[in-house]
Amino acid sequence: MTFLPQLRIPATYLRGGTSKGVFFRLQDLPLAAQVAGPARDALLMRVIGSPDPYAKHTDGMGGATSSTSKCVIISAASVPDHDVDYLYGQVSIDTAFVDWSGNCGNLSTAVGPFAISNGFIDPARVPRDGLCTVRIWQANIGKTIIAHVPMRDGQVQEIGDFELDGVTFPAAEIQLEFLDPSDDQDGGAMFPTGNLVDELEVPGVGTFTVSMITAGIPTIFLNAADLGYTGTELQPAINEDRAALERFEAIRAHGAVRMGLIERIEQAATRQHTPKVAFVAPAQDFVSSSGKAIAAASIDLHARALSMGKLHHAMMGTAAVAIGIAAAIPGTLVNLAAGGGPRTSVVFGHPSGTLRVGAEAALVDGQWTVTKAIMSRSARVLMEGSVRVPADTL
Repeated sequence: MTFLPQLRIPATYLRGGTSKGVFFRLQDLPLAAQVAGPARDALLMRVIGSPDPYAKHTDGMGGATSSTSKCVIISAASVPDHDVDYLYGQVSIDTAFVDWSGNCGNLSTAVGPFAISNGFIDPARVPRDGLCTVRIWQANIGKTIIAHVPMRDGQVQEIGDFELDGVTFPAAEIQLEFLDPSDDQDGGAMFPTGNLVDELEVPGVGTFTVSMITAGIPTIFLNAADLGYTGTELQPAINEDRAALERFEAIRAHGAVRMGLIERIEQAATRQHTPKVAFVAPAQDFVSSSGKAIAAASIDLHARALSMGKLHHAMMGTAAVAIGIAAAIPGTLVNLAAGGGPRTSVVFGHPSGTLRVGAEAALVDGQWTVTKAIMSRSARVLMEGSVRVPADTL
């Protein structure tokens, strides 16, 4: 038997927001993986350690959660007036599958720092001190993200005093602007049914009042009370309840059909990343997963969201954008949970604490449009060098 050596591929392991992932420059990937297809998917799955029937990712870089089973490919911009292309792959944990259907808002935070540090930005545009503006083309959904990255002494500033609930240590603040964030790459409207609120029938489960929006990331919002929840639930209350997870997946699958994202229910199994399912509730006192007591007066509403079949430990960045946009549009379930009326920003409670997100929405010719959503996150390099995978992976 012939034993092939391992491939050594330059890579950087980065935290972005409340996620972390393995970042690659496109030109550093093996030739077969520089184009979309089975070879690329096989490589990224092996890097992460999937599929893993043990759901531990012991033999890979993944962390066996939706927040840590991620890969990013950065390349020179393919669109004028942008600095880089950002392509995101959500790697399934226990099945042989990479979902390319959406963006990761959290890892979007790390794209700017990576682009600066890896020479994608013209040095003449990078200040020695101050903010460096990086225009990012989000290639999965065809949208623009603008990152404002702090610089100090000619280097990306990573250490600071900005605290982000769901991240243990403080870091430097990075502001993100998601321009024209309606996730309409399939030609659909921001509200694909044309309604701010719908009744969604899920056979064998029930009929639910929902707001379905394609902004930030396609998301199905429900009222927590309609599901028998308070809206203050932490991960164990959902993730240790198999029946609840199956119910959420049924809702997600039927919602995906109603939103026009898939044609048949069974296709939801191969589109795990989108849409998301989230539930909301009016503000109330709660205790976060770290044990911190948070008063109702400090938030506008509660929001909880599922990612890749499990309740997220904090909030996905793209889902936070969806929450901010839905909150800005009077009449959606998110807006009503926040007290109703027009608003340009919202603070919501999530399992790890709170998050503020802003959005600018307007009614134009009878259609709601959003010009941008804004939020602050942080990012930090955890490790850089080379990742190794068996040569026969390709």
